[in-house]
Amino acid sequence: MDTSLISLVSIILLVLGLLGTFLPVLPGLLLSLCGLLIYKFGTDAPLSMVYIWIFVILTAVSTVLNYVIPAKTNRKYGGTRWGSIGSIIGTLAGIFFIPVPFGFLIGMFLGVFIGELLHDSTDKKKAWNSTKGAFIGFIYGAGFNFMVALAMLLVVIIDIF
Repeated sequence: MDTSLISLVSIILLVLGLLGTFLPVLPGLLLSLCGLLIYKFGTDAPLSMVYIWIFVILTAVSTVLNYVIPAKTNRKYGGTRWGSIGSIIGTLAGIFFIPVPFGFLIGMFLGVFIGELLHDSTDKKKAWNSTKGAFIGFIYGAGFNFMVALAMLLVVIIDIF
């Protein structure tokens, strides 16, 4: 197979992975990592294996942090287990039933808020704070994923040129 075609496929995967860092329909960092691996092993690129291992480790760390960060920020802002469960249910409902871009986010925030209100219907401020915590957790996680995916894309583009 032609190396320029392999490079093009790699860049397409890396760009899709970059988009996938904030769109839950796409497995962001996994697509980016696949693009990086296809570039490294599909072409005669002199890309160091150090980059590959660093990005594999960062992808694994990101996978763990995607679960830890929202839970920690939710708890930091007074959230309960009800809010966490509401977040999961709301995200899934948002993906399937809110037909707008970023419907999953709307669903997640509504899920956290409703979950917290189901836990304690008298404390709307606590429910709102928990929702803010979920938002901040999402921003931290998506930001970290975006930076790692962008770094993978830049490493490949710099190596090509």
